Amino acid sequence: MGFTMGLNLLLLLAMVATNILSLYHLSSNIQSKPPAPPPVPDHLIHQLSTIRATINHLTSLQPSTPPSKKIPSAAAAIAAPSDLLIYTHIAPIGSSCKDNPILLHQYMNYTPFSLCPNDAPIAEDLILRGCHPLPRRRCFSRTPFSPPASLPADPFSPLPEKTALLNHYNCKTFSCFAGLKPEMGFDMRVEKSRYLNYRTDLDLPISQLLQLAKSAKSVIRLGLDIGGGTGTFAAQMKLQNVTVVTTTMNLGAPYNEAVAIRGLVPLHAPLQQRLPVFDGAVDLVRCGHAVNRWIPVTSMEFLFFDVDRVLRGGGYLLLDHFFSKKMDLDKVYTPLIGRLGYKKVKWAVANKADASGVKNGEVYLTALLQKPLIRSTSK
Repeated sequence: MGFTMGLNLLLLLAMVATNILSLYHLSSNIQSKPPAPPPVPDHLIHQLSTIRATINHLTSLQPSTPPSKKIPSAAAAIAAPSDLLIYTHIAPIGSSCKDNPILLHQYMNYTPFSLCPNDAPIAEDLILRGCHPLPRRRCFSRTPFSPPASLPADPFSPLPEKTALLNHYNCKTFSCFAGLKPEMGFDMRVEKSRYLNYRTDLDLPISQLLQLAKSAKSVIRLGLDIGGGTGTFAAQMKLQNVTVVTTTMNLGAPYNEAVAIRGLVPLHAPLQQRLPVFDGAVDLVRCGHAVNRWIPVTSMEFLFFDVDRVLRGGGYLLLDHFFSKKMDLDKVYTPLIGRLGYKKVKWAVANKADASGVKNGEVYLTALLQKPLIRSTSK
């Protein structure tokens, strides 16, 4: 028996020695040659997988019994609200970064504490796929060699060259973009007269907008322009001492850079994101060309109610040249807009006369709507 105990003790000592040597060897390898980092950190995968699993669980739940006056059971307590079920089908919640692992790997595959990669298109693709806000990175942002010396005295002066990084575009200068298409918003000679003149009933000049607000004993101090391109509406309002911030994406052109260089505030935010503005903070929300019939109806409904959230009581929603098929305007969008319960200050409809409009039977709508000052809380 003493021999057996001695043998067991010897084996135990051998195992301990082997583990110590293995740990020493492993630590030496780590110090000399660190292993390549995984495409996505394990803890991040775990977090995102948990979020996805939770969402899948919520979407699979269906209310089994009608509500009663009794105290709800544990199963009923975790039943997903109907609006959450709807929203999970039209916009990603938290897990969309994990749903695009290749793009996420490319975006986060950089050298920490060094210059960030020139990968703005990858960031744009991730945001448009719902990965927003993007993960933070520990690298230094790239800056142009010739930043503007000061804010422009005139937001309609030509955009200065070499003040933005345009390497990933076909056009390498702002003047090149200005020469492509006037409607892109980079030609300041064209932009200078926008939102000022009345040509058809679809136009609402800024002077008339401010006069309508003044007649209603209302004031416009702060505004939000959704999908505002290069920020021309904000620039015109700035000349009237009104502060407007612009949400815009760089879809094929440096819209955010143009807004900033003009001395305005760009918000790099997609349409499907909750508006990055606090409740009841603004007096005016304008929806321009970006908000139109290509947005799914349910998504547009969520968007309009988010607009209602950020508007103060008595504030204004301006639908500027919203276009859709005539039949859809009558049967879909007019009832959708009416659900807000806003006062119609202006409502003008006219045929969309370009080739696409004629082919598809489309119309334009320009509407100025005023949010009720006080809403009943009885509903």
